[in-house]
Formats: sequence, C-alpha cells, structure tokens
Amino acid sequence: MTNLFIAVTLTFWFALYVYMPILTPYIEGLGASLSLVGVILGSYGFMQMLIRIPLGIYSDQIGKRKIFVVLGVACAAASCIGLGMATNPWLALVFRGLAGAAVATWVVFTVMYASFYPAERSGKAMAVIMFYSSLGQLAATTLGGIAADTLGYRAPFVLGGAVGLAGVILSARIKETPVQKQPLQLRSLLQVGLDPKLLRVGVLALLVQAISFATIYGFNQSYAVSIGASDQQLTLLMLISSLAIALASRASDLAAERIGERRMLVISFIIMMLASASVPYTSSMFVLYITQAVNGLGRGLSYPVLLSLSIKTVAPDKRSTAMGFFQALYGVGMTIGPMLAGLVSDLFGMGMGYLSIAFLAIIGCLVVVGWPRAQQAAKIEV
Repeated sequence: MTNLFIAVTLTFWFALYVYMPILTPYIEGLGASLSLVGVILGSYGFMQMLIRIPLGIYSDQIGKRKIFVVLGVACAAASCIGLGMATNPWLALVFRGLAGAAVATWVVFTVMYASFYPAERSGKAMAVIMFYSSLGQLAATTLGGIAADTLGYRAPFVLGGAVGLAGVILSARIKETPVQKQPLQLRSLLQVGLDPKLLRVGVLALLVQAISFATIYGFNQSYAVSIGASDQQLTLLMLISSLAIALASRASDLAAERIGERRMLVISFIIMMLASASVPYTSSMFVLYITQAVNGLGRGLSYPVLLSLSIKTVAPDKRSTAMGFFQALYGVGMTIGPMLAGLVSDLFGMGMGYLSIAFLAIIGCLVVVGWPRAQQAAKIEV
C-alpha cells in the first residue's frame, strides 16, 4: 500500500509542478504586471490558508482520509489543464487558486502516510514522503521544461493534466484503515490550534514557504530571463533547485539526529538568507544555479523537520486537525512571500525584492534562536 501511495504522491506533485519552470514568464505573457504576478502566485497559498483548517477538522470528524486524497489529485489535474487554457491573467488567477485548493489536501496526504509508521517514527515518515514529493516535483520540472522548450509553453499543462488524471485512477485504489470519528468540540479544536509548540513551528514553516515561493517557485525564472536566460537554462535552474530540495529532504531526518533539530533550523535559515541576498548581485546563470541549489538545500533540510514537529506530540485522532492548522499557517507564507517580492520589485526593482525575502530568513533565524531552550517548551532538541 505504501508503494501505491507513493505513486499517487508522485503524480499529484507532478501535475502541480510540471509548469513551474515557465509559470512566471507565462503569466507575464498573458499581460500581468509583476505585482499581479505576485498576487496570482500568492493565490496558491491563500486558498490553502482558507481550506486547510476546516479540511483537517472535517477529516478527523468523519474519520476518513482517502476521499480527500482522490479529490486533491483531481483538483491538481483540473488546475493544470485550466492554466494551460487560460487566455488572460484573471483566468490564471482562478486556476492557480484551484492548485492551492488541491495542495490543501496535503494535510491528509501527510497524516495518512504517517499512519503507516509507528508514532515514534513520524520523523522518518515525513522525511520519506517529502523525498518523494520532491522527486515528483523534480521529474515534473525537468520534463515540463523540456516540453515547453520543444513544443511551446502550453505543452507542460497538457502533460501535467494527463499525469494528474492517471493519478486520480491510482488514488481510487488506495485502501485506508478506519480512524475513530471525533465529535466537533470547539474547546478541543482551540487546544490543538493554539498550542504554543504548534504555533512556533507553524510560524517557522510560514517563513520557509514565503522564502521558497518568492524565489524558487516564484521570481527566479523572471530574474533569470532578465539576465538573458534561455528556455533550457530556465529548466536547468528549476531542476537544480528541485534536486537540492529532494536530496536534502531525504537526509533531513538523519541530519537532525546528528546535530539537533534546533541547530539545523538555524543553519537552514542562514543558508536561505545568503542564497536570497546574493541574487541581486548575480549576473551569471552559473552563479544563479549555485545560489538556488543552496536555497533548495536550506528548504529541503528544514521543511520535513517542521512537518514532523507539527504532529509529533499530537494524538492520532487529532493529527489532521493539527496538520490543518500548521499548513494553514504556512499557507500564509505562500501568499505573502510572492506578494511582498512582487510589490517591492515593482516599486524598487527586483534586487530589492530579493533582499526583502532575505530579511524574512533573518527573522526566521532569530525566532529559532530566541526560543526557550527547555525541550519541554519547544520540543526541539539542542
């Protein structure tokens, strides 16, 4: 069953990322300004922010996971096809928002996959599922870039739609273990959602996602075009970033055990800060490749650890709720990161947009350093 679930995960992320190498120039080609591009990119996180908490609560309440996995893959396929058919920025906004609705179901994906492991191995489970999600993104961006280069900018959307539809068929074959239904109790929900440990981890994830969706999945392609990148170089840029994320995600669990989760998070934010701040001083694609490989390394090391911490101390029957709150928080980051970078870039130039994102990484580093060192307060090993 785990192999089938991994196959579905691969198709899910493939449909969502196959067009990422050309998304920002594609939207600009529809007539969008940099500010509007930022809004369209931010709609992806905005929809997740709206949907994830009620989805997680409802999943726990009815004790079901599979139906949301199937719906998530279906929405991923529909959003990919719709973006490919868009004729103006406003349609792109609608279908990019639908992609965000699809990713909101990642709440259930992660919780369902974690249920295949003992509770004490949640870190391992998150590292594995994040590795395969990154692998799906890696395959998507590579093949999508090749398709765009050889067949035109709409080809990746056709490819992603076909793979997404195949994923819907596969997801229907998943078998789930019933979870005990939970009555809707406001006090219990507030206890989960307002837990200080969950909020701390969620704020850090918010910052990680803001950085990533403003750079790797946001304006990197536009910046690369501004320094003369070809379509092949755009594909390679996304490929390098995705490969770094995949490899770092796979190693994150082991790295956290070796040096401690807290230290690793500090190092990750420092890495992302340096990578983002260096972009405005880059005029060579070779150097840009290096900076974004480093950026991907920071994201890949930090995100699985934060994902694991969000459910490590939560009872199984409340994990979808906890994950919903956590992922809704980082959905805010997916929204504000691209919007901040787009607004600042329109006003002061793209260089200042990247420096504003580097500042977010500095904030993340300070948040981790400022946490109480008592393990019972932060549940992060030193």
